[in-house]
Amino acid sequence: MSLGNIILTGFMGSGKSTIGRVLAKELNTYFLDTDNLIENFENKTISEIFERDGEEAFREKERYCFNWIKNNVRNTIISVGGGFPIFIPEIKEAGTVIYLKVDFEDILKRMNEEEIKKRPLFKDIKKAKELFNKRNEVYEKLADYIIENKDIKETIKKIKDII
Repeated sequence: MSLGNIILTGFMGSGKSTIGRVLAKELNTYFLDTDNLIENFENKTISEIFERDGEEAFREKERYCFNWIKNNVRNTIISVGGGFPIFIPEIKEAGTVIYLKVDFEDILKRMNEEEIKKRPLFKDIKKAKELFNKRNEVYEKLADYIIENKDIKETIKKIKDII
């Protein structure tokens, strides 16, 4: 089966990695998380990259990751960081983009303190909400499909119906 790459986008904590792992297993294909890829390549956490090198350096690493995926990755479920589609608007060149839409309040309910600490842009909840509102528009504009992610099984079923 050749499904092409499926790219899951959405705000931090919207379930991209969780959905991606389960979907890849059900489809018997690979799963790739761009944040994990960058962390492994740099041997640093995303937070450490932001703190030590700055956001601009992190975005350069995302760009490098995007080019590598575009040129080398096929038939894979890919979860991208929340800012990935904002800073790489040509994301569709690497696959079909599915925006996992989740309300900001639901994202906050899903995340525990440890998960919030892992996300540098979530240190200030008010700023995170403003960022969410700005990014939401871009996610919708760039998506091939928009799926409300309220329930894992239902979301996976919807994605499978699309592909």
